[in-house]
Amino acid sequence: MSTIAGLLSCKKAKVCVLGLGYVGLPIAVAAAKNGFFTYGLDNSGSRIARLEKGVSYITDVPSDALRKLLGNRFHPTIDGSVVANSDVIIICVPTPLKRKRIPDVSYIVKAIKAIAKHLRKDQLIILESTTYPGTTDEIARPILEKTGMLEGKDFFLAFSPERIDPSNKRYRFSNIPKVVGGVSKKAQKLACSFYSKIVKKVIPVSSVRAAESVKLLENTFRIVNIGLINEFAMLCDKLDLDVWEIIDAAKTKPFGFMPFYPGPGIGGHCIPADPVYLSWKARKAGFKAKMIDLAAKTNNFMPYYIVHRMEALLEKTGKSVSNAKVLILGVTYKKDVKDLRESPALEALEILKNKGFNVSYADPHIPCLDINSIDLKAVKLTSASIRRYDLIVLTTAHSGFNYKNISKSAKVILDTRNAFALAGVKADHIIKL
Repeated sequence: MSTIAGLLSCKKAKVCVLGLGYVGLPIAVAAAKNGFFTYGLDNSGSRIARLEKGVSYITDVPSDALRKLLGNRFHPTIDGSVVANSDVIIICVPTPLKRKRIPDVSYIVKAIKAIAKHLRKDQLIILESTTYPGTTDEIARPILEKTGMLEGKDFFLAFSPERIDPSNKRYRFSNIPKVVGGVSKKAQKLACSFYSKIVKKVIPVSSVRAAESVKLLENTFRIVNIGLINEFAMLCDKLDLDVWEIIDAAKTKPFGFMPFYPGPGIGGHCIPADPVYLSWKARKAGFKAKMIDLAAKTNNFMPYYIVHRMEALLEKTGKSVSNAKVLILGVTYKKDVKDLRESPALEALEILKNKGFNVSYADPHIPCLDINSIDLKAVKLTSASIRRYDLIVLTTAHSGFNYKNISKSAKVILDTRNAFALAGVKADHIIKL
């Protein structure tokens, strides 16, 4: 039994989570909560300062739970040298897309190079950042082996795709099965040993490339089905059909159908980016992933389609772009989450601003917006403020909205999430997507 295997077995291994965002902080807290001495490493001084005060900036990590671990098993820091003192290093850094929708693995490369400076024998490095098949073995491994140490002998390298769903109260980090692939068999065994101590179920796969592909398949499945239902919603509008009624009826079939729902587009880091990573890798292999590309194109069109629907509704009321006042309800990418990443509502706001609309927004989670051409403060929703707008567009169905009161004061509502009906509010002036 190797030293690190023994340390993992008795939970004496020291853990370092590199990157304390929506993925990294919950993992660090889970490791500390389950008995591991854990460093939380991030290059943001403001993040670390908040964590040192016991203040969480992640919905899924309550501040009181954080405070119980501080000074005991959880130690937030900006000092990269703690890597040398760690037995398990987990990388949770961003993997965005470049302008031409090309994968940007620069954050991974930077993190791996930083680890290489402090690499020592008998360490386990696990990459959790979503990326294309081959990244761990073809990019991370060579950088680490430039130190003269070898994977599988001196250090161990694995990949485990993050599956955290922010604000999901049913499925948290601890009860979501953890897929694990190792560059070497020993790396996989060690990674499985670690995760088995902090999650309920571990799923080993044959390689890191297989593990990297799992997350991409999961989100490709979603982007394709969301693209299909968005296209179906646009068809239903043409055929004067209620897409929500059709979905509700279809999902009564006990087999062969899984409900997906239309909306103003897709947001967050994963769904807009992950399938594009797979499509890019496919092109490199001489294969064109037509369904992925078409689904992405359909979903990216949805903010423009929403604006088109808005223009049509305003035209019916005799209002033009120059004299209409529009209010967007919800600008985060997901319900009840303070996260603006790739939010389709922001795209719609940009389009409306460029077209000359007098547009405002309300969102209980975002008090002000200063992104690109958007510089706005959130509107406080009162009966008087709601009456000022010619059209209200629901883009994110936050629980904090009082749908009944909004409906009472609004002139016309375009509901892209069926939120009003789900809240039991139905009226002729509420138009569904």
